[in-house]
Amino acid sequence: MSDEKIFSDDKEESVSISSSVAGSGKYTVKKQTRFSTPLALFLSCLGCVVGTGNIWRFPRILANNSQDEGCLVFIIVWVIFLLLWSIPILIVEYGTGRFTQKAVIGSFQELGGAKVTWCGAWICLVSFCISCYYVVILGWCFYYIIYFIANELPQDATESRKIFKDFAEDSYWPILTTGIAVLLAALSVSKGVKTIEKVCTYLVPVLLLILLFTFVWSLTREYADVGIKYMFTPHWDSFSNPRVWVDAVTQNAFDTGAGAGLLIPYAAYMSKHHGIVRYATVVPTVNNLVSLISGITIFSTVFSSLIASTPYVTNSDIVGIIKDSGPGSTGLTFIWIPVLFESVGVFGRVLACLFFLCLSLAGLTSIIASFELFTHTLVDFNLRRPFAILINTCLIFGFGMLSATNINILTNQDFVWSFALIINGFMLIILVFKVGVRNFRERVINSFGSDDWRLNIAWEWIIAVIVPLEGLAVIVWWSVDLIESPPGDEWYEFGRETFLTTIVQWLGLLILIILTNILVSCVCHWRRKKRDQEGAPVLTRYSPNYSATRENPFRQQDQANL
Repeated sequence: MSDEKIFSDDKEESVSISSSVAGSGKYTVKKQTRFSTPLALFLSCLGCVVGTGNIWRFPRILANNSQDEGCLVFIIVWVIFLLLWSIPILIVEYGTGRFTQKAVIGSFQELGGAKVTWCGAWICLVSFCISCYYVVILGWCFYYIIYFIANELPQDATESRKIFKDFAEDSYWPILTTGIAVLLAALSVSKGVKTIEKVCTYLVPVLLLILLFTFVWSLTREYADVGIKYMFTPHWDSFSNPRVWVDAVTQNAFDTGAGAGLLIPYAAYMSKHHGIVRYATVVPTVNNLVSLISGITIFSTVFSSLIASTPYVTNSDIVGIIKDSGPGSTGLTFIWIPVLFESVGVFGRVLACLFFLCLSLAGLTSIIASFELFTHTLVDFNLRRPFAILINTCLIFGFGMLSATNINILTNQDFVWSFALIINGFMLIILVFKVGVRNFRERVINSFGSDDWRLNIAWEWIIAVIVPLEGLAVIVWWSVDLIESPPGDEWYEFGRETFLTTIVQWLGLLILIILTNILVSCVCHWRRKKRDQEGAPVLTRYSPNYSATRENPFRQQDQANL
């Protein structure tokens, strides 16, 4: 890249692209706002991926894949997928967003063309579906902070379940708390990167400080070492259990946001001087470290509290409590954590409030990224940002009401769409194949940036061979496991967490995308025909808007390589 220039507000200028990237020629672009500092960028990206999946979901999934001996095998497999699934896919996301300066659908259209744009739409809508129940859980966290400031902690699981049931299932409070969560996220993206980085610069450090404080406190508890020892003790036979591999890759994708598309619009605010390979490696690594710290904190707290209060309790009994999914898969977080903190004494109430504050901050920074994804997508379609935010707010709140008023729907949505992140990974691989694996590595990543780690040829083998194979194997294993071991319902029935329910919802989303694509194609064809009749110039499909035309850089140099 040469002669790149950041221009003053409301100006359009010409930018030259060197022949090594795009051949000769100029195109016209509008000024793109950037992250103000590297720290703001790092905290924003970290806030995007550090969420309730680290604190709420990871300890439960870890316990579900443990045996009587311990959980170490799951952690090993989880780290393997960090290196061979999440980081390679996140490099694609960062590179795509920075190169195109657009959100997911616009990026797919510009890099891959109309034939793969539907893949971007799939990613965007899967993340939308996740957000619609994610805001409900975030609202629960808000409620629990206020509730435990005003009320005593429950003394046993029965009392704790009643608190949760009275709020989440038998009242209309979730509607209000969900609305507050949606409104806070909308305000945080009101001015794009300017408000995103301000919010994350304050919230993420506070989140990490609270998490570090509770982590250190948990280590000081008597019998905390029992929980830590159990967490890092291997049961080697678990390597042959398909469920361990399936849960490890889905949890890692949920943890890091790999495949969710959330980092593509964030990367659109990055310039060539931001090292995307560094960010795509360091941010998910730090994120997974946060998950491990959360896991140690939960296991230490649970083991120490239960052993102290019930001396004859066994490891299996304790792990059974951690596995307790409870209503909406929230048993450990919203049922048992308040009970365990109550056993600490007066200070336990403070710790409980801090814990749910930490959970709230983590969830808020993640939902901000989701809001930016949908808002940026509509902006790419020439909608003004305020109008785009209003549309997203109404849609997420409206569909979120389904999960807010019926916890069975929330459980179903978490089951269906969290695994769809693996499908999202395949969509990103399709984009890379469409561009060309070597083209993507050399032109989108290496030649398009500076001051970064150079991506070597090993990434090509990982993204072209290893990632598709492991993704396919996980999907097959997941399908077989779900069919052979139905969770309460037969796989061919419409249950809350059945194979048929999942497939039908995925197919429904795919049909919706196809019908929308046909409708948009018909409208575009009609508009092109009308312009031809009027003799107006025809803009290419790579135009970011109707005021500035930008030809695909790859096509200018050598279309044959695509």
